[in-house]
Parts: sequence; structure tokens; C-alpha cells
Amino acid sequence: MLIDTHAHLDSPKFDSDREDVIDRAQASGVDTIVNIGFNRETIPTTMALAEKYPFIYAAVGWHPTDAVDMKMEEDLAWIEELCSHPKVVAIGEIGLDYYWDTAPKEVQHAVFREQIRLARKVRKPIVIHNRDAHEDVVRLLREEDARDVGGIMHCFSGSWETAKMCLDMGFYISFGGPVTFKNARVPKEVLSRVPDDRLLLETDCPYLAPHPHRGKRNESAYVNLVAESAAEIKNISVEEICELTSRNARRCLSLR
Repeated sequence: MLIDTHAHLDSPKFDSDREDVIDRAQASGVDTIVNIGFNRETIPTTMALAEKYPFIYAAVGWHPTDAVDMKMEEDLAWIEELCSHPKVVAIGEIGLDYYWDTAPKEVQHAVFREQIRLARKVRKPIVIHNRDAHEDVVRLLREEDARDVGGIMHCFSGSWETAKMCLDMGFYISFGGPVTFKNARVPKEVLSRVPDDRLLLETDCPYLAPHPHRGKRNESAYVNLVAESAAEIKNISVEEICELTSRNARRCLSLR
């Protein structure tokens, strides 16, 4: 059995066949999915999925590309309230994004810091979005003493040096579709060096579909393809990858 630790099944890209997509995931051995609500629109739709399906859990937070839209006091209070829901397992995805020019860095930093502090208050792990911001993500996590919080480096794309700093702060490193690409030298190298007890798998569906579906819509069933690549890179069986990554996800997110 497998756990998809990061999905967006509430995306409009699934409006025409969401039930079929979820059925395919279960049929392929995915027994748990963590869906991510990351702004004012997707938090309610994520909660609706988590309440409808016993095997779907929720992470709720504020994405850095939406940072300018956050009403800090009001929305932090909303996230805090949702964290008492039994299906909410993490705050996320939160972090920094320097690729899309949608929010000033100082605004992203403030929103990121406040959500780390909230996670400490409610005792939830965090799910980190990091795009082209490795140095500042690590710096802010250190400054906010995120070792006390922990969580997941989602769809990790950095170097081994960055991964090592995150591991030293107690984070798990998660890989998705890009690690299956033939030219993905750095992600493959990093995955090979991540300790077995800190490795996680995800899809980030509908985005970042793995080979051979690259460029098409991704879905949770394809986490199997990520598992196959991870097993090959680690030189262990697919069964072992499924077992250890599922065990890690349950430990990290306190999943039943």
C-alpha cells in the first residue's frame, strides 16, 4: 500500500472525473491521500474531500504565491480553528516562491514565519513549498527554530547540501514525478542519499506527472511510478519502498 503525501484532487482539472480518479488510486494500492488546501478557495474544497472520504486527509495553509491575499489575523485564526479537525494533519503548503512574481519577498517571509509559529502553537507539522528560494527557506526555518515543528519538504528540488540542512532540522524529504525523468540527475542523487526513515513519496497531482505521462494530467494512482523509480534508485524492492515510505508518512503526519 502507498501514501500520496501531496495531492490537489479538488483541482478543477478533476471536475469531470474526480470519482474515477479516486477509484483508480485505490485500485492501484494507494490507501491514503493527503490533499492540500492552500488559499481561500482551496481550503474549503480540501476539507470537503477529507470529510467525504475516510482515506483522504487534509493539510491547510497559505501558499506563498497567494501571500498578498492573506488577511493575516483573520486567516491565521481560520487555519488554527481547522487544525482542531480530526482530518487535518498538517499546515501547508507554506514557504517561499521566487519563480512566480506574485508576492513581494517581505510579504512571503512574514506569512511563512507566522504559519511556522502557528504550527508550533497547534503542534502540527508543516508542508514546505520551495521554488528557487532554497537559501531563504532554510534561513527562515532556522530562525523560527522549526526543528520543534518538523514536517515535509514537498517535491524536493534542491541539492544534497540543502537536503542535509533540512534533514538536520528534522524534516522529511518528499519526491514526486520529476525524479522519474531521465535527465533528473540531481533529484536522483539526492533521493539515493536520503535516509530510508526520512523518505516520502507524492504526486502533487494534477501537476508534475511522472514518466511516461510527463506533460499530461497527473493523478494519485501514478505515485506507483514514483515508487518504482525510488526503488530502482535505492536498489531495493518496490514492496520495501512502499512499506518504508508509508511508515514514514504515518509517523510524520500522525496518520492512523
